[in-house]
Amino acid sequence: MNTNLVEIAYYIYLPVSIILTFYVASTLFKNSKVYMRDIFNNREEIAISTNTLFKIGFYLLNIGFALFILPIDEMLKTNQRLIEVLSFKVGGFSIYLGFMLFFNIYMFFRGKKVAKQKRIHSQLAEIITK
Repeated sequence: MNTNLVEIAYYIYLPVSIILTFYVASTLFKNSKVYMRDIFNNREEIAISTNTLFKIGFYLLNIGFALFILPIDEMLKTNQRLIEVLSFKVGGFSIYLGFMLFFNIYMFFRGKKVAKQKRIHSQLAEIITK
């Protein structure tokens, strides 16, 4: 096995996967604050702390998965094969990150919908009790 090419692959893959994770997480959780505020009825402290916990979980899941799929179990004899293996790993990780992004967005929309239904029910209960 050409150890140098495998090491080069690791030196490229690790920073790329970590940077992608941080970019997606920062974009997602910066924009999700609006949904969190709505879900938690503008209670800023709870919205921000919950958002931060989700962000940490996102980092742990995605960086953990990136490390889980890290091993390269084949001999890399040429630069072409190095590029092909890296493309497969980074591409697969990007697809996984995309699914995680859309899953989180789905969860934010779902939380917003549930919060809206609870507000409507409490307003109806107030009207009925008056």
